[in-house]
Amino acid sequence: MTPAITIISNSPEETTEIGRHIGRHLIKGVTAFIYGGLGAGKTTLIKGAGAAFGIPERDITSATYTIIAEYEGQVPFYHIDLYRLDDIRAIEEAGVFECIGNGRAAAVEWAEKLNGFIDGGIRIDISYGKDDQRIITIEGIDEKDWDYNQTG
Repeated sequence: MTPAITIISNSPEETTEIGRHIGRHLIKGVTAFIYGGLGAGKTTLIKGAGAAFGIPERDITSATYTIIAEYEGQVPFYHIDLYRLDDIRAIEEAGVFECIGNGRAAAVEWAEKLNGFIDGGIRIDISYGKDDQRIITIEGIDEKDWDYNQTG
């Protein structure tokens, strides 16, 4: 298991930039499972990840009501938001498992609702730091393959 990478984001713009670097790993057909509370920056991170697929940031919005948003880019990219789904049966019926794994690129918000039903991928935990900071912990990307250098 690779050691976790922890980054402090000082702004939504930095969170988006971190997402861009994560997106470079997703484009290979990997799923990011994102954990964090309301307003932690999950969708902001995904906006950055979408840039790796050639998707403009303005086109990626919260998927809370659609549950699954598919974007056409260099490869199809799924933005999945499990916030409104209460149990694994509802998740399955929504078609979530058809969008993750098997070489599909996806980012899943509220991934804790999949605990025990997923394996692999990249795990991202976003928590609140002081003031407007976010602490972003990434597991599943080898540090030697991580190309983000924080400059602030």
